[in-house]
This record gives sequence, structure tokens and C-alpha cells, in this order.
Amino acid sequence: MSQSVASEQPTQFGHPTGLFMLFFAEMWERFSYYGMRALLVLYMIKGFLHYDDGKAYAVYGAYTALVYATPFIGGILADKILGQRTAVVIGGLLMAAGHGVMAIEGKTAFYTALSLLILGNGFFKPNISTMVGALYPAGSPKRDGGFTIFYIGINLGAALSPLLCGYIGEKYGWHYGFGLATIGMLIGLATFVMPSLITKLLIAGGALVTAWALMAYNPGGTQVVAVNLSMAAALLISAAAAILALGKGGVPDHIGRAKDPEAIRRRGFLGLPNGIAIALGVLLLVPVIVVLLQPGTVSSWMTKDLGWSLSADAVGFVDKITGAGTILSVFGGICFLILIVTAFRCPKVERERLFVALILMFFSMLFWAFFEQAGSSVNLFTDRNVDIVVNDTTLTTADVGTELRDVAVTQEFLGMNVAGKVWTSEDISAAEKARDDADPATVGTVSFRVEKHHVGMDTGGEALKASVFQAVNPICILIFGLVLTMLWTWLGARGMDPSSPIKFGLGLIQLGLGFGAFWYGAQNADVHGFCGVEWLLLGYLLQTTGELCLSPVGLSTMTKLSPQRMVSTIMGAWFLASAFSNFLAGQIAQLTGVSGEGGEGVIPPPTETVHVYGDVFGQIALYAAGAGVLIMLLKPILVKWMHAEAGEVTTSSGH
Repeated sequence: MSQSVASEQPTQFGHPTGLFMLFFAEMWERFSYYGMRALLVLYMIKGFLHYDDGKAYAVYGAYTALVYATPFIGGILADKILGQRTAVVIGGLLMAAGHGVMAIEGKTAFYTALSLLILGNGFFKPNISTMVGALYPAGSPKRDGGFTIFYIGINLGAALSPLLCGYIGEKYGWHYGFGLATIGMLIGLATFVMPSLITKLLIAGGALVTAWALMAYNPGGTQVVAVNLSMAAALLISAAAAILALGKGGVPDHIGRAKDPEAIRRRGFLGLPNGIAIALGVLLLVPVIVVLLQPGTVSSWMTKDLGWSLSADAVGFVDKITGAGTILSVFGGICFLILIVTAFRCPKVERERLFVALILMFFSMLFWAFFEQAGSSVNLFTDRNVDIVVNDTTLTTADVGTELRDVAVTQEFLGMNVAGKVWTSEDISAAEKARDDADPATVGTVSFRVEKHHVGMDTGGEALKASVFQAVNPICILIFGLVLTMLWTWLGARGMDPSSPIKFGLGLIQLGLGFGAFWYGAQNADVHGFCGVEWLLLGYLLQTTGELCLSPVGLSTMTKLSPQRMVSTIMGAWFLASAFSNFLAGQIAQLTGVSGEGGEGVIPPPTETVHVYGDVFGQIALYAAGAGVLIMLLKPILVKWMHAEAGEVTTSSGH
């Protein structure tokens, strides 16, 4: 886009008004994605599938991996045929359909829903970001600020969804949570395609209803109320700014249009018009992805198709592997081998820069493989071993022998012998669901005589929902993101901005400290196996500051280190590494698996699971911090290989 065309756009706060429409379209899309993500593992284990931990982790890892793999293809199709606008609409429709199908309780429907979400994300995610960049002329100093605003929208949606989709899904029914995610996706899509007046009404209405929902319930504690009110205020302020901006104009018509309007009708693959070929490809890929997502497909292929004889232990191990993970591992290995061979064939400066890019990719892959435990193992750790019951009373030796009446069943009952039975997670979920659906205060409660083994147990109060805590990371990003941006700018103005390897090292060390907080909390759990929620919050905070050190550096550094003819290839490799990170995260999470399957696999009491999680988190802490120290030690070599003196790359992300 030319400078003259860019300057003709109406602006709000110095940025093109179309940015604020894209802000809300992306915010609602992220609301839908992270709302479903917050519930996914819990749903597979507690919902109708009754998967054990290992299978749930395998599916979660395969799903999130493919979510990161498909944008590469979606970006290519948009560039060559569809244009970003059409690709975003296709992606939104596919994701809305996926969220809708999730409401159908059936194994095939479940995996079909995940497949639609994966394919939809591939069309949506890369192309709406591309449209944000297209709003600014080449070399515009405001482009980074525009992406910062857009990034705020991403994290606002990611923060709101666990607070609503997660809470409502766990409290009132899984499909209510998935239904909210569907509504969020539809609002985001409508915001993108509707005329200006309707778009403004959608932004205003969606913000008001969401703010009301955040303030209408009090899951317990003034801290939770304060968080909800803060998020409601942030949403309403953002909506007001967007409505004012859209009063001046939206996204210019030429932004995101196909470069060749005839490309979609031109005949290509098998002589079909490109548009029909793409639609047919999507339809054919849905059942393929359904198969790739399901654990057990690899072991079935090995034993039935190849006729291999495997031991029971081997079958149990392979049964947790998905086809998606196998394909990613093979394909990823081939791609990176090709990049290494290519690097050796390049001139010295290009070769050494490519080596730095590949090394940084490796450390980034480690970071995200550990970081992405949030939706899997850390989510279940929160549900099973973190004391998330608020406004409760702790039983003491003075209470022994007393009779308690109509005590609400909460997380604290897990594994305890109360009222003549040992309570399982299914018993607790059923009691909480019955209490939520009924008016009488005695429903979902028990009466019992306090015995010695009850001492230290908390009674009364209300348990927060584990999925809600996945809002901590995006909230911390909203709070600290601008702080760290200003810090790097301040250091850069004084020639003190750390190099990219140092920022990577800082990110990994802080990630390690975050898992160290989880480990320490587990080590200091109470007599019933519950650790304090403050260690969970501290861990999330440290992980977030680590993310803010590493994540913004990565993409910027890749583009600067890549030879011009290979930029797209290196970016594709970066996202492929991110996809593999998510698959690897699922494999790491399986180390914390503590349950069997179905009704036979009762979750052990917290006293037996707390150190399973704690030991794995402690190992992650050591590996992450060790990786951070290692890349810092490699800094002199990496900076030398970056060849900043050549004038085409800097050693820092601050330029």
C-alpha cells in the first residue's frame, strides 16, 4: 500500500480506524479458542469420553500442534488465491461450525469438531494479522504500536474466555461453556463482515453483555470480584474506543482483497476451479484429521496392518501416540535436516546466521513445550492439588466429635472418607452439579461426624474452577507487556538493550522459576495433599514475564537472520517448530498421568498425586533454567554469527 493511500485512511489515536474493528474480530476469535482450550482436557477426562490422563494429554497435544501447523497452508492459499478477507471468513465459519458440533455428545462429533477448529484456525489466524500490517505503509513507525494494540485484543479475549467459558462450562455444564465459545466466534465473524452500524451494535452489545456476565456472579472472594470488574472495565473501554473509531470508517475495501480476483475461478488442481478445489480439500481433510487426532491409531496400524507383535507395555505406550504426532515428527525432522544441509551450502555470513536461527528455534521449541503445560498438566494439577476453595473453614482438633450439617461438597472432599464413603472426582462433580441445578440449600451437601482424619480439611465455601486460572497468563501480559516494552526501549536508548540470546535465556530461566514455584508448592502441600494457590499464581506470573522476554523477540529475529530469498521458508519452519512444541508438550504432560480409564480408573487422593506433579514440575524447572543458562553461555558465539556489522541484522529485538 502506498504512502498516499495510507495517509487517506481516517485515524483514531493516531492509528487507522480499521485496526479497532480487527481488534474486536480477533478478540472474539481468541475468546472462542481459549474458552474451548481451557475446558478441553477437563472435558475429555470428566465428560462422556472418560479418557485417562495419558489419552487426554495425547489428544490435547495433537490438537494444539495442528492448530499451529495449518496457518502455514492457510497463509499460502490466501496469498495466491483467496485474499485475506475471504480466508478470514472461511476460517471463522469453520471454527463456528466446530464449536457448534462440540455440543453434540459423541466421539465422532467430538473429533470432527476439533478438525473443523484446526482447519478454521489455519485460514483465520495468519490472515487477520496480515490485514493489520497492511493498514500501515511500508516503514511506518506506527506499525509496531498497531500490533501492540492488536496484541492487547488477543490477550483480552484470552483472559475473558476462562473467566466465562471455563467457569460456566465447569459449573453449569460443558456444553454451556462450548456454546459461549460458539457465540464468541459468531460475534467475531459478524464484526468482520457486517456493515458499520451493525458492527458497532455488535461491539457494544457483546461488551455490555459480557461485562454484565462478569459482574453478575461472584464465585467467591474479593480478589475474584476485582479481577472480573477489571476485565469488564477493560472490555467496555476498548469497546467505546472501537465504536468511536468505526464512526469515522472501517477497514478500507482494498485491504485483504485477492491480488488476482479471477484466481478463485481459475482452473487448477484436477482441472477444478480453485475455489471448488479448496472446498473439496477441506472436506477431505476433516476425516483425515479425525483419524490423526485419535490415540490408538498408530498401535492399531502396527499390530493389525503390519502384523507386529507388541508386549502389553509397548501397546500401552504406543496407544497414547497419535497419527498427528508421528507425522509431525517425521515431517519436522526432514524439514530441519533440509535446512541444515541448505545452511552448509550458503556463503559464510548466511550460513552462520541460519545456524543462529536454527539454534534459537530449538530453544524456543523447548520453551513452548514446557510453557504449554498450562492447558494440560498444570490445569489438572490445579483441579486436583491446589487449594482453590474460598471462604471456607478449616477443621481443627477442637471440632473432633462434633456433628456438621449440610456441608457443601467441594474439591476438599477428594480422596477423603466422609459420611461413610471415599469421595472421587466424579462424586464431587455430580454433587456440585446437583447443587448448581437445585434451589434447596441441602442439595449437593452431606452431614457427618468429625473424626481425627478430618482435621485440616476445609469445609464450607465454594471452589473456584480450575479452568478460570488459565486467565492469569493473559491478564499478566496485559499488565506487564507494556512495562517490559518500555523497559527495552529505555535500555535501548542507552545502548543497554540485551541481545536476542540473552532475552531468550532470561525467558527460559524465568519459565524455570515458574515451574520451581509449582514444585515448591507441591513440596509444601498440607496433610491432605493440597498446596496454596499463591504458588500457582506466582508460577504463572514468572512464566508470563519469561514469555514476554522471549516471544516478541522470536519472529523479529527470524526475519532479520533469514536470507531474503528464504524468509518465508524460515518463518514456516518457525511455526512448524511451534507445532512440534505443542505435540512435545502433550508427551511431557503424560509423565504426570495418574488416572486409569472410565469408571475403573478412580483418581487417586491428592496425597498420592501431589508429588507426581511436583516431581515432574521440578524436573521441568531444572531443564528450563539449564537451557536458559546454556544459551547465555553461547551468546558470544551467537552474536558473532549474527554478523551485525554487515548492517542487515541487529543483535536485539529493540530495533
